[in-house]
Amino acid sequence: MKFAHLSDTHLGYRQFGLNEREKDFYEVFELIIDKIIEENVDFVIHSGDLFETARPSPNALLTFQKGLLRLKGAGIPMFSIAGNHDSVMRKEAIPPQVLFKKWGLKVISPINTNYMFDDIFIAGLPYYPSSQSKNLKNKLAELSQKAANHEKSILVLHQGIDKYLSFQYELEIGDIPDNFDYYAFGHLHKYIEDDFGKGKLVYPGSIDIWRTNELPDYKKNGKGFVVVDLDGPKPAVKRVVVESPRAFIDKTISYDNLEDELRNIKSTISDFDKKPIISLNITNIDIDTTDVYEIIKKELGDYALMIRPKFQLIDEEVEELINNDTSLGPKELLVEGLKEFDDESISRLAIDLYDSLSKDDNEGSEKIITDYYDNHFAIEEEKDTQTTLEEGSQ
Repeated sequence: MKFAHLSDTHLGYRQFGLNEREKDFYEVFELIIDKIIEENVDFVIHSGDLFETARPSPNALLTFQKGLLRLKGAGIPMFSIAGNHDSVMRKEAIPPQVLFKKWGLKVISPINTNYMFDDIFIAGLPYYPSSQSKNLKNKLAELSQKAANHEKSILVLHQGIDKYLSFQYELEIGDIPDNFDYYAFGHLHKYIEDDFGKGKLVYPGSIDIWRTNELPDYKKNGKGFVVVDLDGPKPAVKRVVVESPRAFIDKTISYDNLEDELRNIKSTISDFDKKPIISLNITNIDIDTTDVYEIIKKELGDYALMIRPKFQLIDEEVEELINNDTSLGPKELLVEGLKEFDDESISRLAIDLYDSLSKDDNEGSEKIITDYYDNHFAIEEEKDTQTTLEEGSQ
């Protein structure tokens, strides 16, 4: 018995506002469906953020529908939860996944928390914000009790864990029940495979480079999904890598060698099928940065989809301060400044907004603020906020 586990497909995501990047995510998803069918798995688990937003574009919906129908035609069912990106935690709101129930998608929700596939118990919950951690822990305890009655069990969640995140986590590692065989997690975009309890805990990561800070993990582990074999005493996990359709180039260049290095880059990328995304850190600059930008644009402009230059002047001291290992980064300084409020929810709100606004994600920032308001003010009259989640997942 084996299954495929993927997560964070973010269909509909238009990185840097580029239509080409939205199409790249669709292309990778279609390749993953091909590989899943080739692997001849028994079923598929998707652990959240299927779509970039809770209101996906028609193209995003159509891409998923085609993939789901291909799986159905191969006799492979899919189980799915909603992540933070494809959830709207408001009364009577529903995640877009429910649109595909009639095509066979098995949606795991607070009402339908578990399914059986042969003798395998598959249980889970959609994303819960940290403000509802008490409800989340109570639900996890209930699922743990149910799992105790089954020989093989899988837990599906879309949450951050303190062991793998310094900030923005909703669960501590000790909050997770330890009696499942496999923990199918989503939310983190890097690949994590860890021993936990009697089984394996895995974040398969995002299917393509959602943010450029994912490049180090991409170079190390690639992007893709995992195939899990449950036949043995402990799950066997195989990483299946799917290459990103577009290259990301991240390079530091001294201004003294700028033109030679740019010509080398141009020689490398001139035959690429798709124009790459290029991030350049230009150091030791002693002229106007506008002139440097014009040189870069002239040399690489016709060969790159986007060029993201960062300039460092010779006498610039700010970078040294930020990069000093003993200094506090901007996020840490933000947390320090908020300690006087003694309110973890305010600190998390500030961190979430910092990360979202840092990448100019106005829509995501608006969602963070709206969710915070709904969770702390708009529904105070409802004593059990879980009712909202359950009604929103029917």
